[in-house]
Amino acid sequence: MGGSLAMRPQKLYNPPMHNSLTAKQRQHLKRLGHHLKPVVMIAEQGLKETVITATAEALDAHELIKIRMRGADRPERHQLLDSLCSQTQAQLVGQTGSTALLFKRNSQKSRIALPHR
Repeated sequence: MGGSLAMRPQKLYNPPMHNSLTAKQRQHLKRLGHHLKPVVMIAEQGLKETVITATAEALDAHELIKIRMRGADRPERHQLLDSLCSQTQAQLVGQTGSTALLFKRNSQKSRIALPHR
C-alpha cells in the first residue's frame, strides 16, 4: 500500500456574512430568552418611532429581548416584526403568538456567546 495519506479538511467556523443564525444558535437563544419578561410592548397604534427607538436601545443594552404585540392579527404581527427587525437590524429568533424574541449582537460589548455550529 504505497501512497500518501489523504488529509481530511479541517472544519473551521466561518460566521455567515448575512448575519443569519444557525438552528443551534437559534435554539440556544430561545433557551436563554425563555425566562425573559417583555421589555417592549407594541400596542394597537402599531409601530411608532418611540417603539423603534426603545427596541434599539434595549437591543444595545441586552442583545436579546422579548417583545409583546397587542391588538394585531397574525399577518399584521408578521408585518410588524419584519418592519421592526429591518429598522433595528435585529434578527427574529422566534415567535409564539403575540410574543417574539429578537437578537442583535452588540459589536462593542458582546454579552452572549453563541455556539459555533
